[in-house]
Amino acid sequence: MTNHSAFDSHARPAPAVSWRGLSSTVWVLVVARAVNRLGAFTLPFLGVVLTVELGASVAEAGLVLTVFGLATIPSRVFGGHLADRLGAKHTIVVGLVGCAIAQAWIALSSTLWSAVLAAILLGLVFEIYEPPSQAIIADVTEALDRPAAYGLLGAAVAAGAVLAGLLAAALGHFDLRWLFAADAITCLACATLIAFALPTTSSRPASSAAGGSWRDPRLLAMLATGTVFATLYMQLVIGLPFTLLARDLPASTVGLVLAVSALTLVLAQPLQRLRQVRELDDFAAMAIGYLLLSAGLLANAFATTLPSFLAATVVWSLGDLLLFSRAYTIVAALAPDNARGRYMATYGLSWGIATTLAPIAGTQLLTAAGPTTLWTLSALTALVLALVQPAMRRHLSLPEV
Repeated sequence: MTNHSAFDSHARPAPAVSWRGLSSTVWVLVVARAVNRLGAFTLPFLGVVLTVELGASVAEAGLVLTVFGLATIPSRVFGGHLADRLGAKHTIVVGLVGCAIAQAWIALSSTLWSAVLAAILLGLVFEIYEPPSQAIIADVTEALDRPAAYGLLGAAVAAGAVLAGLLAAALGHFDLRWLFAADAITCLACATLIAFALPTTSSRPASSAAGGSWRDPRLLAMLATGTVFATLYMQLVIGLPFTLLARDLPASTVGLVLAVSALTLVLAQPLQRLRQVRELDDFAAMAIGYLLLSAGLLANAFATTLPSFLAATVVWSLGDLLLFSRAYTIVAALAPDNARGRYMATYGLSWGIATTLAPIAGTQLLTAAGPTTLWTLSALTALVLALVQPAMRRHLSLPEV
């Protein structure tokens, strides 16, 4: 039977459900994700370790980071395929142990080539965790509860990021390679939690014939719009520091902006449980999310003070709250039960593509036209994404069975 519940949730009753109403499996994944994210503060320091500790030039470090980014693309694909064959729980453990090995290798490297090989290995295992964890949530939650469950997973990442920044600041005063040792420990802690606390029954291996995600035009449409969204989101990471400098604010202010964004995602989670929000059609919620994102990006175009940038941050973060949770809910509904890992992996490639495109597009646009143009065009793009959601719903709508 085809699963179409995520597309007609507006027609079903939505009784109030507390956070405790979510499956214990979801909570294990949320806690594990927070622990894992707590240790994932090393990437911004990888280039510094390569140059300061191991003697690489800035150009060489940039090349290594580019190769790392490219390696994360097959990592996510491999994670999806492995989840549908080996099982989600075991795939998560494999990915986390692989990350721990790579991080420890970097920490112990005494030569540049050793660190480069370790960085490539880290890229190849870095995204294995994502598709199976997203697939498990779809397996153990009802359609109406998936937006809240995916939102809670995102909140765990945001909360872990805030604490990770504090931990990085504390350890950064010592040899920077201690950061990678600490990350290896948190990966192993996360793997241990998953291995012992996550029920094995939550993962369901598929036959080798299952899948066909690349032959599903509905998923490819989601991948296309998701890539545009991810590129817009990456502009907030890449373009915001330059914008703050152009507005005579210190670049370090971006840390405060990102912290406010994370806190917004965490504190606004109860909104996901409101009846009015739960009953929203997924695509209506996506349209609202894109409108909020557009408003926040447009505010960036004309903000000149820290309070105005922070106000804009709250607005676009509320948009992200809806977009992250509903997008994965839609993909989960599109996927056959025995191919959810591959569907999540294919959709997740949007972030790898965006990570490659956004730095080039953003910096070129900033150089040629300035921050006002960058954020205005970004806001218009988000507005277009909001306007196409009714067409997306018609194109992706699953047949009644």
